[in-house]
Amino acid sequence: MRHFEPEDRKLAGDAPDRVMLSRLWSALGGKPEIADTVELAGEGSLASVFAVSDFAAAAIGAAGLALAEWTAARTGSVPEAHVDRRLASLWFSFSIAPQGWDLPAVWDAIAGDYPAADGWIRLHTNAAAHRAAALSVLGAAPEDGLNRAAVAARVAGWRADELEAAVVAAGGCAAAMRGLDQWAGHPQGRAVMAEPLMRMDLGGGARAFASGFDAARPLAGIRVLDLTRVLAGPVATRFLAGFGADVLRIDPPGWDEGAIIPEVTPGKRCARLNLKQAGDRERFTALLKDADVLVHGYRADALEALGLGAEVRRGLNPGLIDVSLNAYGWTGPWANRRGFDSLVQMSGGIAEAGMVRSGAERPVPLPVQALDHGAGYLMAAAAVRGLTMRHFHATGSRWRTSLARVGAFLAGFEQGPVADPIGKPVPADYSADVEQTAWGPALRLRPAVRLEGAAMAWDRPAAGLGTSAPEW
Repeated sequence: MRHFEPEDRKLAGDAPDRVMLSRLWSALGGKPEIADTVELAGEGSLASVFAVSDFAAAAIGAAGLALAEWTAARTGSVPEAHVDRRLASLWFSFSIAPQGWDLPAVWDAIAGDYPAADGWIRLHTNAAAHRAAALSVLGAAPEDGLNRAAVAARVAGWRADELEAAVVAAGGCAAAMRGLDQWAGHPQGRAVMAEPLMRMDLGGGARAFASGFDAARPLAGIRVLDLTRVLAGPVATRFLAGFGADVLRIDPPGWDEGAIIPEVTPGKRCARLNLKQAGDRERFTALLKDADVLVHGYRADALEALGLGAEVRRGLNPGLIDVSLNAYGWTGPWANRRGFDSLVQMSGGIAEAGMVRSGAERPVPLPVQALDHGAGYLMAAAAVRGLTMRHFHATGSRWRTSLARVGAFLAGFEQGPVADPIGKPVPADYSADVEQTAWGPALRLRPAVRLEGAAMAWDRPAAGLGTSAPEW
């Protein structure tokens, strides 16, 4: 196991985005001198108490650096990478603009923040099972049709931490709002801060890559098995698909993510398997044996419960580059807790800091789901760094990060008032090409990262889940 200790290369006058990029790249084990080959350009910032736009540019820059390093490994020449700060910020929200149709609703009707008896709590109810769990704790059934006012009245009678514990125990998702200091003293907060931003373990012997390499599509021929959910993992695999990887996403029967699907599936084939059934699990293991990269975002114990734990995966494919995300970290009492970006912002002090520093009366989260997006690009960078390591050392690798650890990283970079705020996308931010998605025509933001000699582009438009066969 290796922890890549970030080098503090900050010099007087260094911009926050460059400091962040240096630290992210170091956390990935990258050589410091390569970090200077990426250009971070542009002005403006998203309004936030933390430096979200700097983080967006740095995280996407780290993924671009990993691609540049991989290209250099195959060609002997390091291509320049360029990151547009405005576009990076916009990619941390929605990249798709439907033309003549509307995206489904992003949030369930009762999802959101509620005042409890002693503070605030967030209920995450987008999944039917999570909604049912929350309502059962509140003394209602899903068919009761409670509106937000009725839910708020029931939440008001609970202490925030007690309701959080009850919802989680029922199989749901909730987070009481804590301050940064409270989180730092919480058993899970302490566990998370003791973890590296990215942990890497070496795998077994790996087969050599094919001799051919197309610098214009640097990930062509790389097979990526995508076992991810909202939102970080799909962001990672969308990036990999954008540079040519063959991404096969696997979802269970009946799973849906609403507006997120057209946002994150360009370039991917999407199939369904029920990994609780022996036949489908056997099919999955066959796919895994032929994969170069596995990206997954299940809870820490979920694959183990299916008989597909880390050692099993390594045994099936010793050269696999295994990249995973957990919500609340890999150690501590909450390591197996369900979580999402908005919940981690509440638990980890980010939403409370926004409320206090803006003088608001309710939680103020980041303007975008920056933990998800930032973690996604960090995961993409890890996957590509894994390819480079496999090329030079003929070994697989396992990489792990968490939303909570990424949140702690971002919370170390405060931001003052913004003189040049980045607003909503304008027509010039979009590519002129129309993407014929499964839902209708759409425009997609222009890529935030450019790699000399290569362009981010997707070989197929966004498509619905379960529209392809589970095969390479």
